[in-house]
Amino acid sequence: MILAAAQTKPKRGDIEANLLDHYHFIDLAVQNGAQLIAFPELSISGYEREYAQKLAFKKDDSRLDHLKKLAVENNIIIVAGAPIQVDSELFIGEFIISPDNSVQIYTKQFLHEGEDEFFQSSFDYNPMITIEDQKISFAICADIDNPLHPENARKRETNIYIASIFFSPNGIPNAYRDLQNYAQKHEMNVLMSNFSGESWGSPSAGQSAFWNNKGELVAQMNDSDSGLLLIQNQNDNWSSKIITG
Repeated sequence: MILAAAQTKPKRGDIEANLLDHYHFIDLAVQNGAQLIAFPELSISGYEREYAQKLAFKKDDSRLDHLKKLAVENNIIIVAGAPIQVDSELFIGEFIISPDNSVQIYTKQFLHEGEDEFFQSSFDYNPMITIEDQKISFAICADIDNPLHPENARKRETNIYIASIFFSPNGIPNAYRDLQNYAQKHEMNVLMSNFSGESWGSPSAGQSAFWNNKGELVAQMNDSDSGLLLIQNQNDNWSSKIITG
């Protein structure tokens, strides 16, 4: 099994440019044999609150068509974040786009202070996927601040917990502490993807990382590069590779 976390530098509100960035990293992931690539929180739009409604996607949005094509043609699962409109409600969400051309939605369950002015939270959209008998579940940013979230993932027999985040340099030490703890306590492998550039006028911390199910930090990126963190499992041993650019 090979999984990839993309560490990207979003252009604020520039959907087209950010999608081109996604295509580039998906291609890089495919070249390296990845079966899944996960992007940071709100990766397609960049992190936004006030303008999120204008940047919102729907599940059948035509702007997802090329991502769907890439998933099908390359047999890769793509996890990409966006503000998602469902009926009259707006969520911080992500699309899980699979090689069978299906699209599932995950929505952030626990919001940061201030996000509830613009977004709803929901437990209704919480899919799991399976790769090589490994059950995979998802988290977005502040989800990892609430211990109930990984506890619920473990109750569902999650083997791999994928967190897409936008954490600042001030916040990233707490994210590392919590994710390491969840990996060890719940015996889950944890893959985390963060921005490495500014979003919403604020710096992000990069340092996308992977912990094995013993809580050991297997690999991490630096705080400034964009690129891919690739992790590979062979006989329950994880190895890593970092590609920048």
